[in-house]
Formats: sequence, structure tokens, C-alpha cells
Amino acid sequence: MDYQQTVDYLFTKLPMFSRIGADAFKKDLTNTLSLCAALDNPQQKFRSIHIAGTNGKGSVSHMLAASLQAAGYKTGLYTSPHLKDFRERIRVNGQLCDKSFVIDFTERIMPLIDEIEPSFFEITVAMAFDYFAQQKVDVAVIEVGLGGRLDSTNIIMPDLSIITNIGWDHMNLLGDTLDKIALEKAGIIKQNTPVVIGEATEQLRLIFDQVAASKKAPISYADEKRYVAGWRSDHHQLKVEIAEGQHDEHEKYTLDLAGIYQLKNLVTLLEAVHQLRMLGWKLPATVVKEALAHVKKQTGFHGRWETISEHPSVVLDVGHNPDGMAQIVRQLELTSYQHLHIIIGLVKDKEIDKVLALLPKHASYYFTQARIPRALDAHSLKLNAERAGLSGQIYDEVNTALKAAVSHAHKEDLVLVCGSVFLVGEVNL
Repeated sequence: MDYQQTVDYLFTKLPMFSRIGADAFKKDLTNTLSLCAALDNPQQKFRSIHIAGTNGKGSVSHMLAASLQAAGYKTGLYTSPHLKDFRERIRVNGQLCDKSFVIDFTERIMPLIDEIEPSFFEITVAMAFDYFAQQKVDVAVIEVGLGGRLDSTNIIMPDLSIITNIGWDHMNLLGDTLDKIALEKAGIIKQNTPVVIGEATEQLRLIFDQVAASKKAPISYADEKRYVAGWRSDHHQLKVEIAEGQHDEHEKYTLDLAGIYQLKNLVTLLEAVHQLRMLGWKLPATVVKEALAHVKKQTGFHGRWETISEHPSVVLDVGHNPDGMAQIVRQLELTSYQHLHIIIGLVKDKEIDKVLALLPKHASYYFTQARIPRALDAHSLKLNAERAGLSGQIYDEVNTALKAAVSHAHKEDLVLVCGSVFLVGEVNL
């Protein structure tokens, strides 16, 4: 098989959560353990950092990977889903994994695929671990796919665990209360391994404290250690002043990630860096600052309040659950534009009515859908949106909608594409 044939095989042969939803989710680690055992347990051959959370885990993963590689560590990065190329999930020092490796790995593992029938995600996790071991990385930053306790990535023994936040997402799989969701995500906390929590309510802190205590895991809350003393947006960058709670020392940072929700992620990242330093990792402050100013270049991170053209401004954002959409709406409130055009597509298993209720009624809407079975069809989306007081037209796919929005927009307007990672991934850049 060539590379495209290999990827087609993986997409069509294996149950894929991003395409079909809950039916692809395997509620135990048996397959992942079997796959990795057959590969001589590659996950034991490199150090790692494990990151979970409802929102922000992708941003924190990329910020941390950029910081580690800028400090001279050969750094693996595993994230999901991808936007354009399957290999975005598996990077070393920002470079996509080799096509030849994807082909070779798949051919080696095909007999076991036939035997145990793993999911797409289980295979990609094993593939990432095998690649990182082969590449002899110093450390791998591993983003949880879904939840934590039963996520395929949860067979690693990391140096540090990070949970960014807890919000409403995947309730059909993780639980119908925030307490239950928190318990699932707390499943990545390991024995005697420090854990950083980005933000949590008092009730959720009780849960995290209890789990951490049971594992003798030192726990720290990022928002208790530092806070944002000031910030401004400047040419698609964030200029941020961070104050340390205990000493009231102020440090200034520049982020090339423009979304204001990155302020919370920065606070989480800085506490993670502090904990890693306590463990002996060499992460000089000047190096971390430089890395944070070039996260997109260092790691290939895209789709988070990303401006892809101007006059009119066209922005992509993968926010898709209620918390993520609330952050987008807050960003819109702080953004100057003449008129707002929103291209939106959602998937069926999200809280569609809650997401739509958050959106501004003064915008022009372009309803569409990604080319995956999980996508909510544009006609149903339009009907739901009309009940929420939103009006617009239906388009077969995102690029047709984008072309229409740009043609209708004045040069001072804002065109936003949002609602689904998969929708953003289909935008032709």
C-alpha cells in the first residue's frame, strides 16, 4: 500500500469516533494494552506528560511541546483529531511523522487488527507511542482523546498530569453531571505523580483533592498560583501580564495564539512548567517566553481564533461545545467589525440547543455540515437555529458557504467559521 491507501484503510476499516461517535468508543484499555504489548511496550521507552480537560487541552499541549522543544528536548506531541493530514496527530519537534512509518506500522499491525478489531483511536495511540520510541524522543506530550480514565492514552506513566478544566461535553459517555465528568478526567492522576488543575469549582476541587490524596499525588491549582494582571490584543497576538500570587511579581508574555481563552491556558501552562522545573526539567524562563511567541510555527497548531485573511477578516475556530462557544462569543464581544457572518456546522451528539442559544442574533448565518456521518445536516441545524432566533441560508459544504459569506461581506466585516473541528478542517486555505 502507498500512503493514501494506508490512510484510507485506517479510516474505513476501523471504527472512528470522529466519524460515527459513541459506537467507536471502547470502554476499557484491553485493546491498547494488547497492541502495545505486541510492539514491545513502546510507551515505557520515553518520558511523558499527560493532558486532559474539556477545553484547552490542545492549546496547553502545543504550548508545552513548543516550550520543551525550544529548551532542547526532542519532543513528541500526540493530539487529536487532525484538521488536514492524519499525521498532524503524531509529531516530533513539530514535524509530522514520516509517511513511510505510517505505512510500515499499519502493515506490521494488520494481523492484530483482524484479530482484536481495535478502534481507529486505539491504533493511532499505539502508532504514536511506537513512533516516539523509534525516534528516541526525550519526552512526549500526550493529549487525552476523550475523558481520561478509559482513554487509550491512559496506559502511560507520566512525569506530570494536567487537567485544564471540566465542562459539558460527551455526557453520553462520561456522565450526566460535572462531578461524574470530573471523576472520569481525574482518572489520569497517577500514583505519586504531580497533577496540575487549570481551573475548577469548589465542588470539583473536592473531587480532585480526594483522587489525588488516594494516589498520594501532589496537586496544585494553576489559578491559585498566578493570575492575569493585564492583557491586550495586538496584530493577532496576545500581550499578557502575569502576576504570581505569592510574590506579586509580574512577567510579560507574547502569545501568537490570539483567542482570549488562551489567557486561562497560559496560566495553566506556567504552573505546569513550574512543576516540571521542580522535577528537574531545564526550562529557562527566557526560552519559554520565546517559545510561547511562536507556538504555531514550532508545533503547527491551527484553528484557534486563527485569522486566515483580511478585508474582510476570516477567522477559524474549532470551538464546539457550550463552554467553547461561550469563549468564542466573549471574543466576538471584544472584536471590532461592521457586520458579523457566521458559518456554522455542528455534530449530532453535542448540546446543539445550548450552543445555538449562546450565539448572537444580529449575525448573518450560513448553515452547513462537515462530510462525516456524525454531522448534523444543515436543514436540521437551520430549524434548530430558527427556534433560537438565528436566521440564514443553507449551504452544501463549508467552502461554498465561505465563498458566499465573503462575497456578501464588506471589507470591515468579520466572517467566522466555527462549530466543529471537522468543519474547520475542510476549509480550503
